[in-house]
Amino acid sequence: METQQESVSLGAIIRILDRKKRESDPMWQDPADSVPASYVSNPICKGCLSCSKDNGCSRCQQKLFFFLRREGMRQYGECLHSCPSGYYGHRAPDMNRCARCRIENCDSCFSKDFCTKCKVGFYLHRGRCFEECPDGFAALDETMECVEGCEVGHWSEWGTCSRNNRTCGFKWGLETRTRQIVKKPAKDTIPCPTIAESRRCKMAMRHCPGGKRTPKAKEKKNKKKKRKLIERAQEQHSVFLATDRANHSS
Repeated sequence: METQQESVSLGAIIRILDRKKRESDPMWQDPADSVPASYVSNPICKGCLSCSKDNGCSRCQQKLFFFLRREGMRQYGECLHSCPSGYYGHRAPDMNRCARCRIENCDSCFSKDFCTKCKVGFYLHRGRCFEECPDGFAALDETMECVEGCEVGHWSEWGTCSRNNRTCGFKWGLETRTRQIVKKPAKDTIPCPTIAESRRCKMAMRHCPGGKRTPKAKEKKNKKKKRKLIERAQEQHSVFLATDRANHSS
């Protein structure tokens, strides 16, 4: 009999303590209690521990994230398994919440300052979003990410002006400079910048000393020689005509 009275008294004490706890904290709810039936019938209260028809959820079940949704002038709380686009899940001892991504042009993020997916038209690079990838990185359109591109060294000095592997005998030639690939791209489909370029240049020596003249030079010399022969022949013919006239007149 005494044991039964002690058991009853202990049960009464627990109920009194629970009642006082509820009175001191209106948001408190015994985890053993089930979600009220009214919450189940109201979709806005899905996953809530505390909910009202007008304001929605104010407290979520464990592992769910509280999200304050805004529609026009109205705002109400929701309890979600994952946060919507532009937000990330922040876990805390009191309640898990959906926090806004603070990164410009970010669609989803891991934390407030590290993006995991950018908005359409932007490339992801080290937790940030870019319209164009930084220097040294190439845009990968398949995943909209910036990957390591082809890295090249500095340009060399311009080479010797030459033409047909010769450094003389022509008026104009070409000079070339090059640079080396110091780091290959992450994917073979990513092109490297040009590693050689040429430009027109003027030969240091047009005529090669002691060497054979080029065909053009020979042709020019032959034309000049032929012209002189023609001039000499014309002079001789003029002298002959003058002598012939003098003989006939005498």
